Amino acid sequence: MMAAAALAAVLAAAAGSAAAKDVVIHAGRLIDGTGKAPRVQVSILIHDDRITAVEPGFVAPAGAYAIDLSNATVLPGLIDDHVHIMMGFHKGDPIHTAMTRTSFDDAIEATAHARDTLLAGFTTIRDVGGDTGAVVALKRSIAAGVVPGPRMWVAGMPLGPTGGHGDAADGLDPELQHAHWTDNLIDSPEAARRAVRTLKRQGVDLIKIMPSGGVMSIGDDPKLQLMEDDEIRAVIETAHSLGMKVAAHAHGKQAIDHTIALGVDSIEHGTYADDASYKLFKAHGTYLVPTMLVGSKVYEHAKVHPEDLNPSTAEKAIQTVPRMLQNLHDAHVAGVKVAFGTDTFGMSAHGENAQEFALLVKAGLTPMDAIETATWNAADLIGDTADIGTVQAGRYADLIAVTGDPLADVTVLEHVQFVMKGGVVYKAGGRAVSP
Repeated sequence: MMAAAALAAVLAAAAGSAAAKDVVIHAGRLIDGTGKAPRVQVSILIHDDRITAVEPGFVAPAGAYAIDLSNATVLPGLIDDHVHIMMGFHKGDPIHTAMTRTSFDDAIEATAHARDTLLAGFTTIRDVGGDTGAVVALKRSIAAGVVPGPRMWVAGMPLGPTGGHGDAADGLDPELQHAHWTDNLIDSPEAARRAVRTLKRQGVDLIKIMPSGGVMSIGDDPKLQLMEDDEIRAVIETAHSLGMKVAAHAHGKQAIDHTIALGVDSIEHGTYADDASYKLFKAHGTYLVPTMLVGSKVYEHAKVHPEDLNPSTAEKAIQTVPRMLQNLHDAHVAGVKVAFGTDTFGMSAHGENAQEFALLVKAGLTPMDAIETATWNAADLIGDTADIGTVQAGRYADLIAVTGDPLADVTVLEHVQFVMKGGVVYKAGGRAVSP
């Protein structure tokens, strides 16, 4: 492989490709996201924002702008299926932060989060919880080219029960209240159906529910199921009738098992699943999104800086997080489908998403398995393998490049040198490029 400095000089020439309608990328090595063995010395042909062909050898079509990545490993743009792009970490008392920041602050900050995520090589994200109006507006601004960022599938505000994970009033003076704090609370099937339909009207792409307690919330128990089955069923049936998938935050076994049986599309976290749960995952085709990165970061904070966390969070993290790694290992061995998701909301910085890969490998996935979770699998969970997740004809020209071999050292994915989204170069030679 070419030294990083030499590669940087070659990649810098790619900046001029932004205006070209026909582009050819010469890839020294290609991991195409399908799980197939890497190919060497291939040409990726692009017209406008789509890949038109992947051909052996280095071809030079007439009129095409050439980008030389012959000394790099090229992969599909990565996908993170569990982020909170509207949220960042603010050191100090989290209750003070919650009481002094507005959705306007979060929305402005999110534009930087989106840019950092894109430049890290994540050309697509699934945002599973944030202010509905703000996150939908950010998605639209990125799609219109106003703000640089990844393609976004968004859930808006997650739905859950009063007093459960996602109730903004948990742990606060009961007289403190914002009118919108109750918009996402559902305590009956009727409320669930109306909430799903309202979110669809507001422009979301999927629905997020909170059937179990959580770690970062105040006072609720991650092991307990806090939504009733009829409420969960109403959400899933209504969302599916509207063409939307449902992601479920679930740590406890009962919440995991019941929610899978009721038809949910993915379980986020899945901490206390067991062998019987894995059989349910496989029988229903449900994805596990393990979110190892947030677990590792919360655990570190709980041990070293518990004052940065909400009351009860440190204790819950110390009890819960060690089980997450074992669960992922066991689920993978059992054949459960895994999709990449970091739960990035500030415990790690937006743009550090690729640190999840090393944790997946630590849990027993091979580097190729880990890459597949962030390419084909992640696209499959979103429901758009026709457009994203692989380097194949017809897909968007969402491509990244790294020096070194991620199959030998998966951490090289933490240092992406080249990023293209929709045929437009956003990073070359390790530096941001203005399209």
